[in-house]
Amino acid sequence: MNILSAEGISKSYSEKILFNDIWLGIGEEDKIGLIGINGTGKSTLLKVLAGLEQPDTGRVIKANNVRVGYLEQTPNFETGTTVLQQVFTGHSPVMELLREYEYVIKRCQAAPEDKQLEKRLLEMMQKMDNMSAWTMESEAKTILTRLGISNYDTDVAELSGGQRKRIAMAGALINPTELLIMDEPTNHIDNDSVDWLEKYLNTRKGALLMVTHDRYFLERVANRIIELDNGKLYSYQANYSKFLEMKAEREEMEQASERKRQSLLRSELEWIRRGAQARSTKQKARIERFEKLQETEAPKQEDNVEIQVGSSRLGRKIIELENIDKSFGDKVLIKDFSYILLRDDRIGIVGPNGIGKSTLLRIITGEIKPDKGNVEIGETVKIGFFTQENTGMDQNLRVIEYIRQVAEHIETKKGSLSASQMLERFLFPLGVQWTPIAKLSGGEKRRLYLLSILMSAPNILLLDEPTNDLDIQTLTILESYLDEFPGAVITVSHDRYFLDRIAERIFSFEGDGFINKYAGNYTAYREAYYEEAALKEQAGRNSGKPENKKQASQSVEKNNQSKERPLKFTFKEQKEFEEIDNKVADKESEIEKNKIGIDQASSDYTLLQELLEKQQRLEEELEYLMERWTYLYELAEKIEKSKNKD
Repeated sequence: MNILSAEGISKSYSEKILFNDIWLGIGEEDKIGLIGINGTGKSTLLKVLAGLEQPDTGRVIKANNVRVGYLEQTPNFETGTTVLQQVFTGHSPVMELLREYEYVIKRCQAAPEDKQLEKRLLEMMQKMDNMSAWTMESEAKTILTRLGISNYDTDVAELSGGQRKRIAMAGALINPTELLIMDEPTNHIDNDSVDWLEKYLNTRKGALLMVTHDRYFLERVANRIIELDNGKLYSYQANYSKFLEMKAEREEMEQASERKRQSLLRSELEWIRRGAQARSTKQKARIERFEKLQETEAPKQEDNVEIQVGSSRLGRKIIELENIDKSFGDKVLIKDFSYILLRDDRIGIVGPNGIGKSTLLRIITGEIKPDKGNVEIGETVKIGFFTQENTGMDQNLRVIEYIRQVAEHIETKKGSLSASQMLERFLFPLGVQWTPIAKLSGGEKRRLYLLSILMSAPNILLLDEPTNDLDIQTLTILESYLDEFPGAVITVSHDRYFLDRIAERIFSFEGDGFINKYAGNYTAYREAYYEEAALKEQAGRNSGKPENKKQASQSVEKNNQSKERPLKFTFKEQKEFEEIDNKVADKESEIEKNKIGIDQASSDYTLLQELLEKQQRLEEELEYLMERWTYLYELAEKIEKSKNKD
């Protein structure tokens, strides 16, 4: 059963058609991911479906009593409201009650002697009991905490844009709705929060419609993908990896149909040229068929972003960080951090929001000075810094004027290209190039800003949350570009797919200024991180004292008995000892072969996932074998020594 339906809806801005004659039904168990190139109208479609904007044609129909929640991409808050008051927005009775309760609490704190307020508070608490609102308040605080917001009484005007987005998300999640619509929910939240949100949405009852470019998120949450492409909507009952397969099949069928149409068109054209006479009904029908074939619109080829910009020569000395410290007030962000950047480094930086990741990038660029330590940068280093804020983008400039400020021409592997040609390759056709930047969508601005950074021909790239607001197609091309980029890349990102695809080393901010270094991509880092945490927990348990004297005496007796037993292999251990070397060698060989498979399967998401899971299993098996190898060889040495003593 559909809880919301769109019937023949269309929407245009000036001469730009965003979508035309769209039909869409959303079922009560649908978890839908909406994807498409930036600027195609995804956010506008969400607003139309949420009832915040009216379509030019068609209508949106909701089933009876269906409530729709909406999380916008950039939330706007009322000044003077606290975090909890903002979370409890909405018009349901329980939301109004919670909002009023938070208001009375705040008044009571300001005037604790006011008896009238005290009486009103008691009345409110009784209403909270009657409506079972305490559970919802508790859940709201839990969600806020998991999203990194712990001070519930803070005025929202004092918070950053990222913090506001997380508060708005908490409000969207806590409000009881049958359909939740979310625009870029994973932007501005850290990796742990994304993991939590993923699990939360998978267990949440009700329908979900979201725009996101997080491919792992789409893979694990969505059971349906809809794609907005050239004003049309295509629906696939699948998660992200299956969608890629089905889309390729659809495009192949469209191209086959177009080849057939062109063949018929040539055949009919030859007949027309031979001097067809429209004397008979059959001949008239054939001419009409020819005219219809001519009028049929061919399927549009998908536009591709091409990144072929050059880079500057990079000398031997690159960037060296030596014993860096940085604090703001009492908050220590970086403590005694050192690293020598290598020419081909691919480094991903992860950690909770506000912990200092962007600060480290700004220390590298020289925008922020460390409190202690040195930053040495080689003479040939030219840094391209892609910030979160689209730095220096004058909204009044036209698109081509902004790019010409960077360069009129750029040298590529295939020759020289003008600013206009580069813009076309970056999906800004001639008709858009004279558009004021202020009229672009958020994603189009990010794509334009990325082009400006790459056109400056850097040889070191620092990317601060590059995946925010960029569409999947642009991200895929950026990843391919970074594969060929001849210099070092350091990126702060919460996009797990992007980090798995790009990073070969992870810097993990783990609190109190400590930055841990891990070899491998994001998945390898998470495995190592949890393994370390488990070992620490086990070590903590092992270091504990026995609970009582009886346990202590039993432990001593057991140890004494083990010492008295003659050392020797059991039959099983002897057999295992004879085979362990070959088993370890075979497992290492299997891991190396699987690594080659992973490298070759980078474009096949489904196969890549299978190989990564296999890699994890193989490494766990090797780890176990190495533990057994160590134990058996140590036991063999002890047995040999005991024999010599005898």
